[in-house]
Amino acid sequence: MFSRLAITLAKPAAKPAALSAHPAAFGIRFLSQQAAPVGSTGRKIGFKGVRATAPVASAPATLTIRDGPVFKGKAFGADSNISGEAVFTTSLVGYPESMTDPSYRGQILVFTQPLIGNYGVPSSERDHFNLLKYFESPHIQCAGIVVSDVALDYSHWTAVESLGNWCAREGVPAISGVDTRAIVTYLREQGSSLARISIGEDYDADEDESFLDPGQINLVKRVSTKAPFVVESPGAAFHIALLDCGVKENILRSLVNRGASVTVFPYNYPIHKVAQHFDGVFISNGPGDPTHCQETVFNLARLMETSSIPIMGICLGHQLLALAVGARTIKLKYGNRAHNIPALDLTTGQCHITSQNHGYAVDASTLPSEFKEYFVNLNDGSNEGMMHKTRPIFSTQFHPEAKGGPMDSAYLFDKYLQNVQLAKDAQKIYKDNRPSQFVLDILSKERVGVEPTPLASAA
Repeated sequence: MFSRLAITLAKPAAKPAALSAHPAAFGIRFLSQQAAPVGSTGRKIGFKGVRATAPVASAPATLTIRDGPVFKGKAFGADSNISGEAVFTTSLVGYPESMTDPSYRGQILVFTQPLIGNYGVPSSERDHFNLLKYFESPHIQCAGIVVSDVALDYSHWTAVESLGNWCAREGVPAISGVDTRAIVTYLREQGSSLARISIGEDYDADEDESFLDPGQINLVKRVSTKAPFVVESPGAAFHIALLDCGVKENILRSLVNRGASVTVFPYNYPIHKVAQHFDGVFISNGPGDPTHCQETVFNLARLMETSSIPIMGICLGHQLLALAVGARTIKLKYGNRAHNIPALDLTTGQCHITSQNHGYAVDASTLPSEFKEYFVNLNDGSNEGMMHKTRPIFSTQFHPEAKGGPMDSAYLFDKYLQNVQLAKDAQKIYKDNRPSQFVLDILSKERVGVEPTPLASAA
């Protein structure tokens, strides 16, 4: 039985329910103080490779907004043409974290900060949890970037390469020397728009078929792990199941730093079938339209029907949780993407400065009676969170883990794990759900089979 289970867990889940047929996998007692066998890293699926190009230096480049203005500048990244949804961020720092955030998949990211690249790009070093120290995922996730002025020379003690070389190595085109103020003004008036970056020649804006609309694609499927993986917290008190809709490394770090080992599942895994082997369920952030994730919505609805397990969601996870309880989501005109957005806690009256990255929001007027609004955006009045009135279920639209960004709301991870502890204390028979050594041996220790494939060539 164990050999069959090892194969099931280590490969992509064509039939996600396979794990639930083997409850013994999570029932084997594991003492966290025990060291895993040396060299035990789990089984992984290899990458096909990144579409790298030679760096483009000062070649003509064009940003074309569909049915809108055309901006001419200079290229400094990859020698490739791409299209996507043009969005802007007002964050002053943290471009390596923003560019590797899976929530930006398929988007052309316009930075309002005039100078980008001055502190270069850090290495892919990992911390003692085997999580990336400086990135939110292993690769650049946005389709392209637009800046007013790029720093070709950089200076920072963690830097190993320039922004331009990094973009070229990752196959991501970038354009500088354009009026980002005018671009942002247009996007604020017209809303997020389809756009295209062309290198070396002008682009005919009438060729509408060349504009790829990522909103029509299930982007979560592109960024989610293809098989479960585990992040161990030595001496862990809890074991959390996390649905990966495009999880940021710092969300995982925020959990394991607080004494919770985390097993990460594909976004559409039937989590309700294995929830009894965990102490809590977490739904991560991710890109795109939440209505594409109908399997996840169904599974979450079943989870809440069949289990009283504590649940927390962030960003897309918040939206999916809301859809699962019968609420609706709406597309915002231009979204909220920044590290300085005020959100009001309706339970305390306190205002928190938050980090955000989303183009959709929950329509609070459609929340069922057993839920109430938790946070509200003080800039546009949109919903920023919800909580169940009696059960340990809550979610936020903003990012409490904030990297880079403010740490005002990091306490929400503490609140979640307090809910987990209270639920364990209320058990009539104590269950030790910590991951077994067997599970630690057979599962990968990092994302499985997630490739930075251009959306146009992804099935």
